Amino acid sequence: MPDDPKSGPLDPTRRKFLKTTGSTAAATIIASYVPAHAAAHQSSAVAAAEAPSIEGAVPITLRINGKDHQLRIDPRTSLLDCVRETVALTGTKKGCDHGQCGACTVHVNGRRVLSCLTMALLLDGQEITTIEGLGSPDNLHPMQASFLEHDGYQCGYCTSGQIMSAVALLKEPCGTDDSDVKELMSGNICRCGAYANIVAAIQQVRKGT
Repeated sequence: MPDDPKSGPLDPTRRKFLKTTGSTAAATIIASYVPAHAAAHQSSAVAAAEAPSIEGAVPITLRINGKDHQLRIDPRTSLLDCVRETVALTGTKKGCDHGQCGACTVHVNGRRVLSCLTMALLLDGQEITTIEGLGSPDNLHPMQASFLEHDGYQCGYCTSGQIMSAVALLKEPCGTDDSDVKELMSGNICRCGAYANIVAAIQQVRKGT
């Protein structure tokens, strides 16, 4: 039986389908890039109140990005899981969770550490800095701005760890050659292969150009 010309086809045309799915995908991507630092506005008290009761939990104060967070955590919790799941600062990424990719790099007392291999319980009262504490969209850290300028972020998943390592590198003994920078950044893996751009971004900040 032929379709009623007044009712139109039951299935969307290919053009409409592509337009619809394209708009949805774009909206999803844009939403996913809402600055992670917005989550920092959630107080640790609210997060603790909403968290499920944990048997054997212990009290701890973590000073993250200049703010004290009074928490109760499982003593086996890694700093990575604590930062992401308990404090809701999701800029620090979980990559391999085995200390091999560097995506989870943060600073503890100014030194870079792999948060997936660091126990949160050992850091009571120490100064912890995540990517959210480094800069903001309105006031980028020079390294963040340089990564943008040199397209050193690519897919973006490893970028927070790359930037945290790069900032720490500025305070570490490092030669002037690109090879020296590559050596000190060798613990951070970029699956997109943007290494040349990353080195260029770091060198620009190091040399103040």
